[in-house]
Amino acid sequence: MLDAGIHPAYQGMASLPFYDDFDLSTVDVLLISHFHLDHAASLPYVMQKTNFNGRVFMTHPTKAIYRWLLRDFVRVTSIGVNSPLDREENLYTNEDLVESFDKIETVDYHSTIDVNGIKFTAFHAGHVLGAAMFQIEIAGMRVLFTGDYSREKDRHLNSAEVPPLSSNILIVESTFGTATHEPRLNREKKLTQMIHHTVSHGGRVLMPVFALGRAQELMLILDEYWAQHAEELGDGQVPIYYASNLARKCMSVFQTYVNMMNDDIRKKFRDSQTNPFIFKNISYLKNLEEFQDLGPSVMLASPGMLQSGLSRDLLERWCPDEKNLVLITGYSIEGTMAKYLMLEPDTIPSVNNPEVTVARRCNIEEISFAAHVDFQENLEFIQKINATNIILVHGESNPMGRLKSAILSNFNALKGTENEVHVFNPRNCVDVDLEFKGVKIAKAVGNIVDEIDKDDLENLLSTDTAQSSDGSEKHQSKEDGTAKAVEEEETTNQDTVHDVVVSGILVSDEKNYDLNLVSLSDLREHHTELSTTILRERQTVYVNCKKELIYWHICQMFGVVDVLVDEEDITHKLNVKIEKEIEDGTISKESSKLILKVMGDIRLTVVDNMAILEWTQGLISDTVADSIIAILMSVDSAPASVKMSSTCNHSHGHDEVSDNTAKIEEELEQHSQVWKIKQISNLFREQFGETFTIFLDKLTEAKSNDTEDILGAVTIGKNEARINFSKMRVEECNSNPLKGRVESLLKIGSDLVASLC
Repeated sequence: MLDAGIHPAYQGMASLPFYDDFDLSTVDVLLISHFHLDHAASLPYVMQKTNFNGRVFMTHPTKAIYRWLLRDFVRVTSIGVNSPLDREENLYTNEDLVESFDKIETVDYHSTIDVNGIKFTAFHAGHVLGAAMFQIEIAGMRVLFTGDYSREKDRHLNSAEVPPLSSNILIVESTFGTATHEPRLNREKKLTQMIHHTVSHGGRVLMPVFALGRAQELMLILDEYWAQHAEELGDGQVPIYYASNLARKCMSVFQTYVNMMNDDIRKKFRDSQTNPFIFKNISYLKNLEEFQDLGPSVMLASPGMLQSGLSRDLLERWCPDEKNLVLITGYSIEGTMAKYLMLEPDTIPSVNNPEVTVARRCNIEEISFAAHVDFQENLEFIQKINATNIILVHGESNPMGRLKSAILSNFNALKGTENEVHVFNPRNCVDVDLEFKGVKIAKAVGNIVDEIDKDDLENLLSTDTAQSSDGSEKHQSKEDGTAKAVEEEETTNQDTVHDVVVSGILVSDEKNYDLNLVSLSDLREHHTELSTTILRERQTVYVNCKKELIYWHICQMFGVVDVLVDEEDITHKLNVKIEKEIEDGTISKESSKLILKVMGDIRLTVVDNMAILEWTQGLISDTVADSIIAILMSVDSAPASVKMSSTCNHSHGHDEVSDNTAKIEEELEQHSQVWKIKQISNLFREQFGETFTIFLDKLTEAKSNDTEDILGAVTIGKNEARINFSKMRVEECNSNPLKGRVESLLKIGSDLVASLC
């Protein structure tokens, strides 16, 4: 949140920004740019009367003046309040101000503060003592908020800085729109001449000013002019008053923070050993009761908008006299008396009784010393910031609209490019949604850093070795007269880029906008808020066949099958290590149980007619498990299973079982071959139809005679191809196109009936 001010033309709750439209509890950081009421006066209300619980930051001079300024604000707004109803209109009390003051934190210029991933840096903004513009960085995106700023070097302040880092968004004031200021020296000359002419003709000059800020600048000008023209002004017979008890109290702040001002002030302070803000020709006036209004004088009085207080009382006292002058030197907001006077009305309403009017015959002049940028200064600053998104604030709608058009016209050449400038002048409470695509940087943490450093070191050593080798080759080649070729080889080796592949887990901290790259082993150490979960899958399938069949089909499908438990000894592969684990009790040995470990992770347990499959969830493991389940669901109906079941259905001695198992496996292999040829022949029949012939009797004869091959033929007209399906090749063919087609079909068929592993 940027600034928390009030509208000077209104009072009480009506002067507040539209806080009800926002949830202030979501605000982490509130930054105050400077101490003026339209930027800071509602801060105690926000901190004490709302659900805001974030942190508040401002510069040291701003905090020092803020307390006195708002204490005076509370006092002025409480004058004339008698009823409880009126007291409720007050935004806050002096107690609220004191409590909120202790919670405010200060920030130095050019120092960067980090709060929950939000980084911000304060820069000089000119305008008033302590005024700051803030560059805020959130998740790699930078926003520059100027607040009120001035690019003009005056008598005591530096001009606004241009931050060294670029910004994606610029939130900039548009107070003067497209208007331009007169040169400063011309304005100072005009100011002093008008005042001199008025007082020399016996008139009085009223200069409504803000208590702090431009008032001190004007006092520096007048104090110097009075010293230079003492004789003409009657050697002190024409006094200058500053009617603000608040300014007198706060002047110590200006005297304290001379080091934050420009070189001219610091030089005067250093050379003369006196403080430039101890004025010789200006007196402070606490209230009008102490003022003896007997002759010409100059009065700087607050508030600057003439809404109430000393400046309003003096206006009503002096405005009926045509010899007097009201000199408006600051910015005036619509709805205030200062803005109304610009129209030079014949009468003005009395502040104490609006039904009573006061004649206005005095002269009204405006010479702006408001420390806001004009159009040219604003445009030059915008060009230096080079932000593609500009949001205009702090100005009336018409001047703001003209400024928007002027900025867009200035950047018209960039329209339609990736650097196109977008300007927004949103109404109050209207959201501005902007999209950004940026590079996110992850910070490597823990052991993964050592791995990267190790890879970099190995690459460096290998590069040094290669260069050393090239150096010796180069020396030897020069003797052979072939140095040029070796020099090219050396250049190639030096240009070789060694990439380092980094693997880890990317952890996003959404609150702090950080990305960390950590290894799995370091996850719990560096991110204790995260929990890791390993999912184990379990499936149970009913099978109506012997374990031998299941084991055989699993071995046919997968290459890596470990036997963990085999009570019936159907696999004959229970190795010594597994047997030792069974003896130690690591693996339980239960009767009639077969436990297999497939592809290193999937555990298959077969007990009676139940097959239980367990595995750790993962892409590859899930795929293998799905294949095993498919085998279990079809194992009892597969042709190989039928053959094996019909042959082996009674028990023998151990030796007989071993012999019989070998025989069965041999028959199964032969049967599997016949089954594959049948499938391929079906493929040929689909392709060639009645032109394809296979000698089916060979399929049955193959059971008893291993030596004869299974043959087939494709006859298309005069073209004929003789095919040996046992050897999967074309024996004879008198047509090359037909031969190529048959060979392609044989290859496709072989791939289709082949096992996965």
